[in-house]
Amino acid sequence: MNIDHFGKQKKIALIAHDHRKKDLIEWVLENKELLSGHFLCGTGTTAGLISEATGLPVTPYKSGPLGGDQQIGALIAEGKVNFMIFFWDPLSSQPHDPDVKALLRIAVLYDIPVAMNQSTADYLLTSPLMHEEHDRHIMTVRDIPREHN
Repeated sequence: MNIDHFGKQKKIALIAHDHRKKDLIEWVLENKELLSGHFLCGTGTTAGLISEATGLPVTPYKSGPLGGDQQIGALIAEGKVNFMIFFWDPLSSQPHDPDVKALLRIAVLYDIPVAMNQSTADYLLTSPLMHEEHDRHIMTVRDIPREHN
C-alpha cells in the first residue's frame, strides 16, 4: 500500500441524484459553518443549487450523466478530492449507474471517506479527524491479486 497524506482543510465533493438534491442542500445549510472551512466541488446542477442556497463557493463540474461522476473520480485519483458526500437515490435506476459504480470504486481504491446518507455524513463531518491531518492508504498494483492484473 502507498500512504498519502491530506491536510486539515479537506477537498470535499458534494453529489446528489435528482430525488436527493433537496436533502443534500438542507444538510449543507445545517452544516454551512463547518463546511465553509473546506474546499467544495460538485457535479452539475447540484453544485449550482448548493452554492445558490448557501452562498458557499462550490466548484461545478459536469452533470453526473454527462461525465461529472468520471470527472470527480479523476480528481480523487489525482489527490484533488479527498472526501465525498454522495446522497444517491437507492429507489431509482440511473442511466449512468456504471459511472456511479466506477466513482465508488475509485473512492475505495484511494481510501477517501465517503458518506452516502445523512447519518454517515453527520458522523464524518463531526469526527475529530475532520480537523486533523490524516494518512490514507492507497491500493497499488502490488495489492491486487494476480488474477486481476
